[in-house]
Amino acid sequence: MSSIADRTIAALRSGHDALAAFVGKLGPDDLTRPSGASDWQVSQVLSHLGSGAEINLAALRAAQAGEPAPGGEFNQSVWARWDAMPPAEHASGFLEANERLVRAYEELDPAARADLRIDLGFLPEPVDVAGAAGLRLSEFALHRWDVEVGFDPSATVAADAVPLLLDQVGGMLAWTGRPDVLGGRRAVLAVRLHDPERTYGLRLGERLELTDAPARPDGELVAPAEAWLRLTVGRLGPRYTPEGVRVSGPVSLDELRGVFPGF
Repeated sequence: MSSIADRTIAALRSGHDALAAFVGKLGPDDLTRPSGASDWQVSQVLSHLGSGAEINLAALRAAQAGEPAPGGEFNQSVWARWDAMPPAEHASGFLEANERLVRAYEELDPAARADLRIDLGFLPEPVDVAGAAGLRLSEFALHRWDVEVGFDPSATVAADAVPLLLDQVGGMLAWTGRPDVLGGRRAVLAVRLHDPERTYGLRLGERLELTDAPARPDGELVAPAEAWLRLTVGRLGPRYTPEGVRVSGPVSLDELRGVFPGF
């Protein structure tokens, strides 16, 4: 049976291959189109993914060598170099950098996939390969959507990534949510997802919290699982909301969009 690390690495590979094929068909004007990330054009999303691949690979190599992870100065130098590239180099550089990262994950043997611990620099302690690859998959899958939705408003998050990312949502709410926009109102919503099926409680108050399915919710959110993922990171604007997303109760969908403004 494959492990979470195995499945995550496989999703990173399929995602890279699909986005690489997509990017390979883009012309100069395509790279400067607006993306799904509100402040970035397509090439800037690719720049972010390319620089992130370099930084993630450096952390992985340091862990394999038993050395300290590169510090903030390294990250700053990588970002500065990528920021200085023209759009065409963002695209070609992304293709090369992300391929190197995915291949490095693929080359890890079963023992390393189970036992290696990677210091990513922004977490309290090193994480295992499943954790590190999972965080990269979250970044990659959502920014892949940013690129693709610039050309197709009906684009969705890759189906093989969605089940792996659902379990990360609860831990991200403190970073991605802004409960203060509700002005102190409190509510508990039942969150009912499909493709794949999941049921949670979403507690809205001074902070945001995912809970077990509530017995007596104040309202309900029904949605495809990938749309729920996009909602929590500010990527479910009206233009990008599929049919079947429904919200009932004391909080509207527009208010939930405000709770999750994204990045």
